[in-house]
Amino acid sequence: MANPLSFILDHGGVVLRHELIDLGYTDRQIAREVRAGVWHRIRQGAYCDGSIWSQSTPEQQHLIKALGVRRTTPGDIAFSHTTALLLHGIAVWGADLQRVHATRLDEGSKRQESDVDHHVGQIDTSQLVSVDGLQVVEPTRALIDHAGIVSVEAGLVSVDSALGMGLSMPGDLFAQHDACGHWPGQQRVHLVLRWMDGRSGSAGETRGRYLFKKCGLPIPDLQFRVSERATGRLLGITDYWWERARVFGEFDGRIKYGRLMNPGEEPGDVVFREKRREDLIRAELNARCFRLTWADLDRPKETGQRLADMLGVRPLWKRIS
Repeated sequence: MANPLSFILDHGGVVLRHELIDLGYTDRQIAREVRAGVWHRIRQGAYCDGSIWSQSTPEQQHLIKALGVRRTTPGDIAFSHTTALLLHGIAVWGADLQRVHATRLDEGSKRQESDVDHHVGQIDTSQLVSVDGLQVVEPTRALIDHAGIVSVEAGLVSVDSALGMGLSMPGDLFAQHDACGHWPGQQRVHLVLRWMDGRSGSAGETRGRYLFKKCGLPIPDLQFRVSERATGRLLGITDYWWERARVFGEFDGRIKYGRLMNPGEEPGDVVFREKRREDLIRAELNARCFRLTWADLDRPKETGQRLADMLGVRPLWKRIS
C-alpha cells in the first residue's frame, strides 16, 4: 500500500476517496484512520493529513478546505470574498472561516452547501489571477465583495491590510465600489472606504482605530516617527499619536512581540527592550503612553473611557455598536 502522505502532498495537500480506494484502502480502513487522527476529513470524499490539519491555524485550515472544495466541485469557479483574501495573504479578522467562498463562472447557480457559499456575479477575466494553481479573484474586487458580507470593522481590517501591502489602491477600491453600488451590503463598504488607512500596521491597530471612531474619540496620527532632538537618532515609531493631548499609543499583541524577537532571545528580552523604547519616547515627547491589548478591544466602553480620560475629552457612547 502506497504512503498516503506523499500522495496527499503531491496532490496539493488533499486526497480524494476514489484515489485512496485505487491505492488499496477500503472505506472501513479510511474511517478507522480518520478516527485515529491519521487523516482528517475535510468534506465528503476529501481528506488531508491529520497532523497537518491539527498544526494549522484557522486561516490555514480554511485554505486546506478550499483545496478540498476545488478538487470536489465540478465546473468553473474562482475563489472569492474571504477565501480570495486569505489566498492573497491579506489579513482577515471577524469572518466565518468555516465557510469557503467561490464565485461561479459557468452556468452554476447561487447556493449554499454546508461548508461553501457559491456566489454568482459578473467577473471580468481581468479580475482573475492564479495563486498556487488556483483561480482566484484579484485583491480589489475580493476586498469589496468581502466587505459587503462582514461587519464594518472586519472589512476595515482587510482593506487596511491590503493597502499596507500595496495589493490595492484607494482609487481602485472606490471605482470597484461604484461598480457594485447596487449590491447588498454596500452601505457598510462605503463606511469601510471612508475610514480606511493603509498605515495601520496590524489587525489590532486597525481595530483600535475603529474603536476610537465608534466611541467618538479623536482619531490619532498613525506610525508617528520619534527621533532624538540632539542626535536625530530614531527612537521608535508609535502606533498612535494624539499631539494635542501629548499621548502616544501602542497596540500590544503577542504576534507583535514574536515578530520583534531576535534569534536566541526570550520573550522577556523583547518586553524589556520595548519598555526601554517606550521610556525614551515618553521622555522625548514629554508624553503619556496609552497601551491597547486584544482584551481591551473586547471592552469598548471601559477602554474608551480610559482613553477619553487621558485625552481630556468626553466619549460618545451612543456610537458604540
